[in-house]
Amino acid sequence: MSPPPANLVSIDAGYDAASMLADVREGLARPQKTLPAKWFYDERGSELFEAICALPEYYVTRTETALMRAHVAQIAATVPRGASLIEPGSGAGSKTRLLIEKAAPAAYVAIDISRAMLERGAAQTAREFPQLRVVAIHADYTRLERLPDHALGETAPRVLYFPGSTVGNFPPQETVAFLRRVAGWLGERGSVLIGVDTKKDPAVLEAAYDDAQGVTARFNLNLLARLNAELDAGFDLAQFRHRARYDEQLGRIEMHLESRIAQRVRVAGQWIELRAGETIHTEISCKYAPAQFRALAAEGGWQCTHTWTDEREWFALYRLVPGLVG
Repeated sequence: MSPPPANLVSIDAGYDAASMLADVREGLARPQKTLPAKWFYDERGSELFEAICALPEYYVTRTETALMRAHVAQIAATVPRGASLIEPGSGAGSKTRLLIEKAAPAAYVAIDISRAMLERGAAQTAREFPQLRVVAIHADYTRLERLPDHALGETAPRVLYFPGSTVGNFPPQETVAFLRRVAGWLGERGSVLIGVDTKKDPAVLEAAYDDAQGVTARFNLNLLARLNAELDAGFDLAQFRHRARYDEQLGRIEMHLESRIAQRVRVAGQWIELRAGETIHTEISCKYAPAQFRALAAEGGWQCTHTWTDEREWFALYRLVPGLVG
């Protein structure tokens, strides 16, 4: 194995396996059983998500990448000179490298709950940009209250880059809470570049989350495989099926794992019961019209200064700056 690049700094900021156990126990005790989507991303889950991004049905990555290529000079011009570019849920970081090339920030901060994906993506970025300070923070960004100033520097302006429509995995009020929390990460001179999927034909949306090759189904089921491996659970994956549906009233895709049979499963020393047809809710992906998302950002204390979108208006990237909290 080659040594890490000299410009890469790695920080463990408190990934806690006990928090997964707490989340799982709490979620599976609800009337509608749930498992948080953030726990999809062990090494296998991260690999499957990268495969999803290449599927013909999954328009999100393809559309966002084309948008970035078309507008990257304008987008990069909004990044202040000497800024630290911060990406929660950084994953592979391929779109980010397009922005880094044009914006030339002083530092790039990648934050991810998947150690394997974080290390791979951050190392690749560090190798491609040897003059760039790259900081890889292994953490659950949904619980991260502050960023380590000693790694970033206290005076550089900070820009949060949150691509991929990951914000859609939060319900609207959690999105507001997240935007308020990251204001504390960024300070008064901070700004946000955030990708948001838009509302469109439900058939297009459902196909994107239930592909013909079954990759998304394997991704969803891998969450149970992870619980088997890490929490000594006893899920029989063959007794569950992947379900994805678009709720037009709520404007969101919902992913579920449906029990094929009535069954009793031991999870971390406790038993749960599932009826035939009962589901475990694993993910949402909210879709927003531009006016809806701008209003949500305003409620979170941000105002929109720029909006970039593709020709079909299937995806949007917004630039936000501090505003009045609604």
